[in-house]
Amino acid sequence: MSVRRADALGGRAAVVGIGATEFSKDSGRSELKLAVEAVRAALDDAGLSPADVDGMVTFTMDTSPEITVAQAAGMGELSFFSRIHYGGGAACATVQQAALAVATGVAEVVVCYRAFNERSGRRFGSGVQQREPSAEGAALGWNLPFGLLTPASWVAMAAQRYLHTYGLTPEAFGHVAVTDRRHAARNPAAYFHGKPITLADHAASRWIVEPLRLLDCCQETDGGQALVVTSVERARDLPRPPAVIVAAAQGAGRAQEQMTSYYRDDLTGLPEMGVVARQLWRTSGLTPGDIDVGILYDHFTPFVLMQLEEFGFCGPGEAADFVAADALPLNTHGGQLGEAYLHGMNGIAEAVRQVRGTSVNQISGAARTLVTAGTGVPTSALILGADG
Repeated sequence: MSVRRADALGGRAAVVGIGATEFSKDSGRSELKLAVEAVRAALDDAGLSPADVDGMVTFTMDTSPEITVAQAAGMGELSFFSRIHYGGGAACATVQQAALAVATGVAEVVVCYRAFNERSGRRFGSGVQQREPSAEGAALGWNLPFGLLTPASWVAMAAQRYLHTYGLTPEAFGHVAVTDRRHAARNPAAYFHGKPITLADHAASRWIVEPLRLLDCCQETDGGQALVVTSVERARDLPRPPAVIVAAAQGAGRAQEQMTSYYRDDLTGLPEMGVVARQLWRTSGLTPGDIDVGILYDHFTPFVLMQLEEFGFCGPGEAADFVAADALPLNTHGGQLGEAYLHGMNGIAEAVRQVRGTSVNQISGAARTLVTAGTGVPTSALILGADG
């Protein structure tokens, strides 16, 4: 049974600092150095010092342990350190963990970070290689022998079913790619700055795994991103407007696997995100109509459409038209398709900028932003809002 009542976390903590390295295809430095650069930048943005930090959260996938980053960044004693599993599904949950620590008094200032050389080093797009035996990895044994070797191939199965069920063509996915790249083209930090695309460009890009084309797939990026979380009360004394954590949730669905949940009754949705959506709406008291900007995890375009439907922005099979109509400002930083693939952490940073009013693609009056983490895996999401 999933949570069926509102939780008490909302309004207790805020994101007060964001910092990142440049986004590149070859950073030329270690993942530890990337992490430390991003952390220091986030603390500078927050008007805090390493000595103020007493908590750290990152991903289980990250190669730079919390204690090592703390030491390299010049921090002192820590009272809280934690890691979140399931790849990109961890992004918003790192902030939730930080908020939980702050709200309960376990820590006062918590840094969340993710750093990797995902293009010049280990590339997730290359598929499963040299995987250590594990219980969760055993599930892949039902798929790998039949050629489902990469994340794109795992997503393609659900994408094909989605198109079949709703009588759509792969052009439906192109609307997401075009929207992301339009925003990336105006973002100097984006890898694809100055390079918008059209639906024709999308349709002309090569197949990766049908029905996914190259422009349906996120980038592979080197870089780091960090976020600083503290109490709302302390945030009000800091230099930047706080992005209050209005609601935060994690979710896993029935018959959940990592990217290969093919034994569910229906492959056209993302039940794990449905769990998250219900909890966010329940806790915040908000509805889709109250959201000013959507920063939706876009490792692959089909799952953006499914997320919109799970959150109730539109009905099943209607998300392509919803995106084409620009009914909701979407991925205003360019997303992982256009800005960079930082496992969703750069999306949280963009949600903060929208609340602050400092995005390069600022939406006028943006007071509430929805940001989601990786899909197809156990996942998480946040609603961030302006203070007061």
